[in-house]
Amino acid sequence: MYKGIIQKMFIKHNNPVDYSFIIADTEIPLNGLIGEKIQLNWGGVVQCMCGKQFSKFYRQSFCYQCYWNMPQASPSIFKPELCTADLGVEERDLEWESNFQIAPHYVYLANSSGLKVGITRKNQKKIRWMDQGASQAIILAEVPNRRLSGLIEIELKKEIADKTNWRKMLSGKPTNLDLIEEKIKCLDFIPDNFHEFIYKDDTVTSIIYPVNRYPKKIKSISLQKESMIEGELVGIKGQYLLFNDDRVFNVRSHQGYIIDILI
Repeated sequence: MYKGIIQKMFIKHNNPVDYSFIIADTEIPLNGLIGEKIQLNWGGVVQCMCGKQFSKFYRQSFCYQCYWNMPQASPSIFKPELCTADLGVEERDLEWESNFQIAPHYVYLANSSGLKVGITRKNQKKIRWMDQGASQAIILAEVPNRRLSGLIEIELKKEIADKTNWRKMLSGKPTNLDLIEEKIKCLDFIPDNFHEFIYKDDTVTSIIYPVNRYPKKIKSISLQKESMIEGELVGIKGQYLLFNDDRVFNVRSHQGYIIDILI
């Protein structure tokens, strides 16, 4: 049995993707557990990033004070076009925001539940794609900071989705798309002053997930509603565990929960 604070699954790009839990500094490989029973037990306690423990979070994985004061929960986290660190303007903590925002970012196209646009830090590209359960991805643009990636994304969101339909993503592998052709189409939606950032490499990354069986009638489960979750693991995709009875468990949405894992 392992006990500790659960974080999102650790991912390595492989064929298929390698997944692990990181619990109390212990790495628990998950791919080898597909076909086995696992049990998750929650004792009713969550821990915010500030270290304080509560019975539930205020929003996301934050307590009330952190949600309204920490830079990790500032409006620009959810709307990157609002980033201002590259302009020298502070939101909540200019030093943290500069380190986070002023770094190369990619604008990309992915096929998870169909075509979508997204952004990610340059050093997180494949991790971001795998977190979202994408089966294909291509880089559309590379920019020097997060704000510019958000401005390009805003233009593309007028034409294509920027969210993954998680139910459709967990229903099976999507039909392959010609992402190079989709990238060419997107050039018409991007203002001319951003064309200098268009990425020249048209490599399409393909991703395979360790799934034995996809659910037929998806039922989302959470520890707030069921403090003990047990079942046979039949697959992992995105940040979801797939169980044999069509239940799915979003690991990322449970970051900060203090749990026991019995294998």
